[in-house]
Amino acid sequence: MSVVIVGGGLAGISAAIALQESGVPVTLVESRPWLGGATHSFGRGELCVDNGQHVFLRCCSAYQGLLRRLRAEHLVDVQDRFDVPVLRPGARPGRRPARLRRSNLPSPLHLLPALAGYGPLPVRDRVRAIRASAGIRRLDPADPALDAVSAGAWLARHGQRPWARQALWGLFLTSALNAEVDDAAMGLSAMVCRRALFGRADAADIGLPLVPLEELHGGPALRRIAEMGGTVRLKSKVEAVTTDPKVVVDGVPMAADAVIMAVPHEAAARLLPAQALPDPLRWHELDASPIVNVHVVYDRKVLDEPFAAAVGSPVQWVFDRTAVSGLRGGQYLAISLSAADRWIDMPTAELRARFVPELRRLLPAARGATVRDLFVTRERRATFRQRPGSASARPAAATRAPGLFLAGAWTDTGWPDTMEGAVRSGLTAARLVRRHLDRPQDRHLEGVRGR
Repeated sequence: MSVVIVGGGLAGISAAIALQESGVPVTLVESRPWLGGATHSFGRGELCVDNGQHVFLRCCSAYQGLLRRLRAEHLVDVQDRFDVPVLRPGARPGRRPARLRRSNLPSPLHLLPALAGYGPLPVRDRVRAIRASAGIRRLDPADPALDAVSAGAWLARHGQRPWARQALWGLFLTSALNAEVDDAAMGLSAMVCRRALFGRADAADIGLPLVPLEELHGGPALRRIAEMGGTVRLKSKVEAVTTDPKVVVDGVPMAADAVIMAVPHEAAARLLPAQALPDPLRWHELDASPIVNVHVVYDRKVLDEPFAAAVGSPVQWVFDRTAVSGLRGGQYLAISLSAADRWIDMPTAELRARFVPELRRLLPAARGATVRDLFVTRERRATFRQRPGSASARPAAATRAPGLFLAGAWTDTGWPDTMEGAVRSGLTAARLVRRHLDRPQDRHLEGVRGR
């Protein structure tokens, strides 16, 4: 009995560990020289740089469960209380930023004082935001009607003017869904708001890695899988998958009792046999949405917070990466730009000309600081495009071929395309594989039920 997992991102890692905990031997095949998928690190001089800034929330229970299985839970830090400083251009020295901070009130009242006192919005827009929040709490995120409308359209119908949609709702939805509010599916937007903002009082507390992502995910996963008796094949190219099932790796067929395809949807559609694909195949409708990170190293400290959001600025979020990267002098900031279609092909020199002055507008201390280094990382296909109608194009974990399963944050997890969604997809695929292996006489029916 053996299982082959194609893809070493968080979905593949989660599936591998869950299966091995059940005593199922696993071979994980990854084309790159590392595990971690979209969460990886690289060196640049003295810096250890993450390809992008990844955060999680306290409500991301599956992801935190993976960290515990990797024995890496001590390598992250979670806020004691949800607290986001919000920067605005033209800040004067000594002026404190606005803040969105939860109170000690029970849910759903815990964010009421933050909304009522949110300085970037006029008072009447704060009142309207509170009313819209109450409306969102009454929604069912799984309602197909919500997937047919954008968050921007829904919010506009509920009194949220353009500035409120940008300066309040956009802070969370754009980063969570990698989509502008006016382009994001309302079903997923409602899910994020209900689960994180209006669920348990502590659900939105923000967690950050204390080490580079390679040390948080890739390295621990390699060690853990090996400890449990699994096999990892890095720098190995999967050329095809058959319904036997077999996986052709570097020209050599590898037989398996089950296969999990934990790869992006484009790769899965290319590698899987036609008999396994849904009819009609709609994965292409998921498309892809980019993320850009602008990394700026200063000769001195210019940001006193571990991170901050920004409104009225092309800067969306900025993170202090100094300690995590290993920088010994000055300060290293990373600007994270979601839904980055306008930035993805812009030359680094032009991004520098846009964002260095913008940081000066937001951070008074940056006005007298020197930029020692600036570079850009680009993830062209960071997530699928989580727009209206995308939910119906997301496939279930089971395919039409017995023994072939899917994993990845793009599958139908009920969550956005995030680390949490990726881990949940891996756990779901592992559960279906175990069921498939335990009941071989019913494998075909199991696959039908799994869809």
